[in-house]
Amino acid sequence: MNKLHITIALLLANILSHAQPLTDYVNPLLGTATIWDKADIGYTPTHRTWGAEVFPGSSLPNAMVQLTPVTKFRSGSGYQYEDSVIYGFAHTSKGHWNLCHIPLLPATGSFTADDYSSSFSHAHESAHPGYYQVYLERYHVNAELTSTLRCAFHKYTFQDNHDKKLIVELPLSNERVRRWEIKQDGDAVFKGFQQAGEKMYFYATSNHKIQSIESLGSSGKELSVVTFADSPKPLELQIGFSFVSVTNAKDNLEKEMRGKSFAQVRKEATATWDALLSKIKVSGGTDRQRRIFYSTLYRSFLWPALRSDANGEFKDQTGQVVNKGFRYYTEPSLWDDYRNKLVLLGMLSPTVTVDVIKSLIDKGEKTGFMPTFFHGDHAAPFIAGTYLRGIRGYDVSNAYNLLLRNATIEGGTRPYITEYNDKGYISDPDVAKPKVETKAKAGVTKTLEYSYDDYAVALLAKELNDTTNYHKLMERSKNYKHMFDPSTGLMRGRLANGDWITPFDPTYPYYEYMYREANAWESSFFAPHDVNGLIGLYKNKEEFEKKLDDLFTIPWNGVEAYNLSGFIGQYCQGNQPDHSFPFMYYFIGKQEKSQVLLNRIMDHFYDMGSNHLAYAGMDDAGEMSSWFVFNAMGLYTFSPADEDYIISVPLFDRVDIKLSDKVSCRIVKKNSGVKISSITYGGRKLDGYFISYHDLLKGKSLVITTQ
Repeated sequence: MNKLHITIALLLANILSHAQPLTDYVNPLLGTATIWDKADIGYTPTHRTWGAEVFPGSSLPNAMVQLTPVTKFRSGSGYQYEDSVIYGFAHTSKGHWNLCHIPLLPATGSFTADDYSSSFSHAHESAHPGYYQVYLERYHVNAELTSTLRCAFHKYTFQDNHDKKLIVELPLSNERVRRWEIKQDGDAVFKGFQQAGEKMYFYATSNHKIQSIESLGSSGKELSVVTFADSPKPLELQIGFSFVSVTNAKDNLEKEMRGKSFAQVRKEATATWDALLSKIKVSGGTDRQRRIFYSTLYRSFLWPALRSDANGEFKDQTGQVVNKGFRYYTEPSLWDDYRNKLVLLGMLSPTVTVDVIKSLIDKGEKTGFMPTFFHGDHAAPFIAGTYLRGIRGYDVSNAYNLLLRNATIEGGTRPYITEYNDKGYISDPDVAKPKVETKAKAGVTKTLEYSYDDYAVALLAKELNDTTNYHKLMERSKNYKHMFDPSTGLMRGRLANGDWITPFDPTYPYYEYMYREANAWESSFFAPHDVNGLIGLYKNKEEFEKKLDDLFTIPWNGVEAYNLSGFIGQYCQGNQPDHSFPFMYYFIGKQEKSQVLLNRIMDHFYDMGSNHLAYAGMDDAGEMSSWFVFNAMGLYTFSPADEDYIISVPLFDRVDIKLSDKVSCRIVKKNSGVKISSITYGGRKLDGYFISYHDLLKGKSLVITTQ
């Protein structure tokens, strides 16, 4: 190597060693705002529409602790960007209307149980992965927060060094609190629990002596006030948590945080996030695109949440304390995130994925059925797809048997499964003048989803050589066709006698009548396992294309629904049911029409509103974020039960994905058009638009050439 080459090599090494940390691209406040503009929402709102409902506070990937400000209890994550006061810093959050355990707020001076919140300004607020800071104007306190897997670190810098207090409002969370306790344990320790849904224990140590713990207010509005001795130093609280016991909370604290400074814990949190984010490195694109990409990648890894302690103990589904040698996690938001987020989890964090599946199996063993979330039976595509991608380490036979029970036995995970098996569809009642809020069976959505879930279980049956159930389930996977009404070209509700439900307005959305959080347009193209069969229901491909065109062009009819917003025609990016529909043009030879839609969605729906901090709709534990991550890379999980990805045009010129310690693959975009003219992998031309995960594991370059 000559001197010039050495100089260049040293220069490149120096540049790389001082490269901008990927955490600098992440804005945890992205998604915390609400969209108010009629043009963005799709209708004139009479109330606040649902935003992404995400939290901006400190957490590690899939951690037990999410340490975050609460601006409004019983409202999504507990934080809304348009709010102006903070009620406390809670220690759990998901992005739905639950959790927000154990809220704490530093204070000085006088306050009451009815009036204790503090105003704040976004000008004096900052958020980074593993860190959150805000200045509490009422109390003149600068609050800084960081965390480990199971512990929280609060650092409060008071303007004055006396009258330091901590408000602990244990009777309040996003859920109904049944019992709570707080008591002092030595000069600088307090401990207790809050039972709100789950029972969460805490063990807190302070760098200041505790003078007293007193109650303020009455039942239901009762605050506990911890008063600390005067000290010139900022007040620092290190708190361990557990869902098993105070003893385990203390043990978690000793193992993860004790003896470390705030700066050290924050630095370690940043390093943890940077290591995860660095598994995907992008080149090219705009600064805005990179910031949205890494912010959504970050947002994709906050749920499911850890529930086992450092010693391995957790409370199982029956409430028994057990230790089974794996990390126990909450259930994923399966109706939402089976579509993409759980596939991304398997791609970048396979060990977490294995433990999530083990956790689901453990819960299923206690009830006799594999659990689900909200609707459908989507542990089936999650587990089937994970297995087909080669991720092992769990009892797949046990998982399969539980999923088979789901698919065949009434009273478990799949409501109305007997009707589905007997008729091939699930009916809805004849309701006069139904409204958005009408509650019924959501028969169309259930039939479509159960058909896909049957397909997923069939894939496992084939892998496990259960040919009888494989053929039976594959036959049942065609049941979606029973909901197709040839006269409208859409999926339509049926009565128990088989008649179509009338009158029928395909543009009208329902939460739980015929459709689940959707209308006919947002449901009718869901058959990711049998797209050619779906197209075959139409007279020809031209008729199918015309129907797709109508989906993306017929204007939204102005109906207001909390969780439906962000429309392209009838297509709703603000909710999950139709998130694979932009790809349907691929199957009729019009890939470029899909790419126009994908580009439009990525460009408009992820930093909306006056502050550019709003999503089109709820992130739902990372699904919305993962949709962006995959499509920005040029891959999407069109059928997550399968190991294949559908290929699109990436936002970036190059994407490097670290699939394991030994294997990385590269995605390269050539030219900037929307029509794909050629796809090669390792120099070999691909036939079609799909690539398998096992091919990606060969560690070659996927080159996408456009025109």
